[in-house]
Amino acid sequence: MGEQAHLSLVKRPPEEDEPLTATALRQRLQMQAAAVATLADEWAAREEPISFKDFEKALRTLVFAFARVAIMLFLALREETVMRTYPSKMECAGRRFRRAPAIPRSLTTLFGVVRYARTYMREVGHDARRGFHPLDVALGLVGDRFSWNVLTMAARLATKLSFAEAKATLASFVPDAPSTEVIEQTVLGLGRHTADWFEQAPAPQGDGEVLVIMFDGKGAPTATESELSRRRGKRRRQQLPASPRHRGRHRRRRYGKKPRRNKGDKSKNARMATMVVMFTLKRHGKKLLGPINRKLYASFAVKKHAFAIARREANKRGFGPGAGKLIQIVTDGDPDFATYATEYFPEAMHSLDVMHVIEKLWTAGECLFREGTDPLRQWIDAQKDRLYGGKVDEIIAELCQRRHAIAPTGPGNKGKRERLLSVIGYLQKRVHQMPYDKIIKQDLELGSGAVEGAIKNIIGKRCDHGGMRWIEERVEAVVQLRCIEANGDWDHFIEFVHDRMRANAQRDSARLRLQSSMPAELPSLLKAA
Repeated sequence: MGEQAHLSLVKRPPEEDEPLTATALRQRLQMQAAAVATLADEWAAREEPISFKDFEKALRTLVFAFARVAIMLFLALREETVMRTYPSKMECAGRRFRRAPAIPRSLTTLFGVVRYARTYMREVGHDARRGFHPLDVALGLVGDRFSWNVLTMAARLATKLSFAEAKATLASFVPDAPSTEVIEQTVLGLGRHTADWFEQAPAPQGDGEVLVIMFDGKGAPTATESELSRRRGKRRRQQLPASPRHRGRHRRRRYGKKPRRNKGDKSKNARMATMVVMFTLKRHGKKLLGPINRKLYASFAVKKHAFAIARREANKRGFGPGAGKLIQIVTDGDPDFATYATEYFPEAMHSLDVMHVIEKLWTAGECLFREGTDPLRQWIDAQKDRLYGGKVDEIIAELCQRRHAIAPTGPGNKGKRERLLSVIGYLQKRVHQMPYDKIIKQDLELGSGAVEGAIKNIIGKRCDHGGMRWIEERVEAVVQLRCIEANGDWDHFIEFVHDRMRANAQRDSARLRLQSSMPAELPSLLKAA
């Protein structure tokens, strides 16, 4: 027998509209197995030169056809098992259902499209809403035309690639890849469960004695009101030019010219996300080894939300306010971060990323010495020695003296004095965050490189590219899923969502639906507390 025909979700031959019986499927499965064996015999016996590449591709086609028949047989047998003891009439949560004839359905799996039938329980009554399929509820099959594995595989790719690239990549491995719209809606559907996942996720095992938490911010390009109005407005059908070269001109004529940006204006229209990196360090003599159990979290909600999440996770990991354990907070000098660190982690050591301080020193040094000269580098090295020695007050005192030595008038003097004053003010406000001598002695973290690297990986690589214009609630789902994937929790998260949705469907006698056209709202502090 030849290979099992590859079904289409759009057009099917009339003879394939109705699913086959279990007996017919068993016979077809045996014939498909024989076809696989025959393929191996025929290719091995050929006298002409052949390549393993061609044989492997031919075998894959037959194996996928075999798998589709096996799935259809499984579904047919499972339908009989589920409905054998299922009542013809039932009541659930005040709703009444009556058994209706089986309805055929096409389902796209990892091996292609399969056809099967499942009984429908129709809701009856004056306020009847919708029924459900007992087989789908029992197996956790979503009503999205695609199997769970196909949808979640596409969503996982979408955490690393654009939606179009995720579709193209998945098409190399499965016969029927979801469209970009389906992939995006799957991401939004999974995004509705991320907040509950982070809340219930268990604390990692084998933590160290010191907890390090780093915070930083990153902007993602978001759509302006004019761009959103174009997306959401009623679209007129227009005849597009046949040549791609002329479509850009057509679009510009349709929407008009963009006004030239003023000096300092940004086209990115960025909305800031707050990134959190948490890990522990384990004592080994005088050293702290790590990082251990590194976890990431990012959100476009208000900054305070990220600190509430960090406090919850710290408590979960045994670093509560009364635990007496050392917590180090590392930030980049953002005054909001300092305020929230004091509010949520009053017992923690809050330190400033040393590289931000050194950059400020370079700014000050270039006001005193010519850029790129040896005296400038020597002065910077001397200030670093003071900085790491815990002598920030001496740095501030010298900068004050040098500023007073610069004449108020003269070429460039005003700018130099203003820049020096800015650096002096920056250091004076943050002296208590720069005990670098104690940090070095305790072998704690001097910089925030871990969170800056995480920002580039989680937000920059996926969400900050030319032409991207996000909506905050939609990019939130992508970023949260990307954090889950980077944390190594993807499989556990998918199991959590799958089991949760199936349990809800069994409890409510409802159809399962993973995709969502509407994103979840940005998380609030009430949910984080």
